[in-house]
Amino acid sequence: MFSRAELEAATERVHARMAPTLQYAWPLLSAKTGCETWVKHENHAPTGAFKVRGGITYIDWLRRAYPDVTGIVTATRGNHGQSQARAALAAGLDAHIYVPHGNSVEKNAAMRAFGGQLTEFGADFDEARAEAMAQAEINGWNPVPPFHRELVRGVATYAMELFSAAPHLDTVYVPIGCGSGICGTIAARDALGLKTRVVGVVSERAMTAKLSFEAGKPVATNSADTFADGMAVRVPVPEALAVYSAGAERIVAVSEAQIAKAARLYFSTIHNVAEGAGAAALAALMAEREAMQGKAVGVILSGGNIDTGKYATLLGGGIPTP
Repeated sequence: MFSRAELEAATERVHARMAPTLQYAWPLLSAKTGCETWVKHENHAPTGAFKVRGGITYIDWLRRAYPDVTGIVTATRGNHGQSQARAALAAGLDAHIYVPHGNSVEKNAAMRAFGGQLTEFGADFDEARAEAMAQAEINGWNPVPPFHRELVRGVATYAMELFSAAPHLDTVYVPIGCGSGICGTIAARDALGLKTRVVGVVSERAMTAKLSFEAGKPVATNSADTFADGMAVRVPVPEALAVYSAGAERIVAVSEAQIAKAARLYFSTIHNVAEGAGAAALAALMAEREAMQGKAVGVILSGGNIDTGKYATLLGGGIPTP
């Protein structure tokens, strides 16, 4: 998908706008998993999530490819929108962000703080995405899709950092929404010539990526009703599916209870906040704990942006409502 030189150039570009995030092999967490467990801390990125990287590379590409562009439009559940708003504002562009009704209050506030002009539309991400793309045509805004080569090239830089620090990893677990994270991880692994297995993770209540992977073709679902909003996608992205179908070892589905338990485990062992999608990789590792015994394993803590009330429910032993 990318050469090593292309990803090294992207890494240099990203590091000009943000510091690398760190990765640690935490001993107490490793004791709980039974394996050498490396956490990639994308929850420590400037927007609290990995998506910030794709915003940097996409907007940089957009300004060079279309120098007359004045504004962008995109749809999100929050982390992608913060990324695009942050990068667009730095480039002097307007950022129009569409979210579904009932979206995270705190993610909405963060997007506005980064300069995004927010509009609520539709019942879920896929309805908001359709409206955003329609508004792009009406208003002449540049449409930022949920998956694009330049988004993936930026996101892949977290995997470049992780693999540079821990090239010996046997397996890395990556949550899947629209797919930029897992595709970026596969791209970095392949560019570096590593043999690390990449395992995708979805919620049992948002199965489109797993169903599509297993069918070998896009399979949409009727709902994606999970509190792990970063994975709440009903319709797969064909371009992403082509990459992870070829490059992923398998895709694991985890329950809402397993995701909540993993988020609590993060807090009790390493005192880090994980949103639902951010905890999913650890949930999958715990589900496959026996098979991973004694190995070196990476988990992508993709974000920590969860509303206060939901996190209080989670820490209290409950499962937040979607």
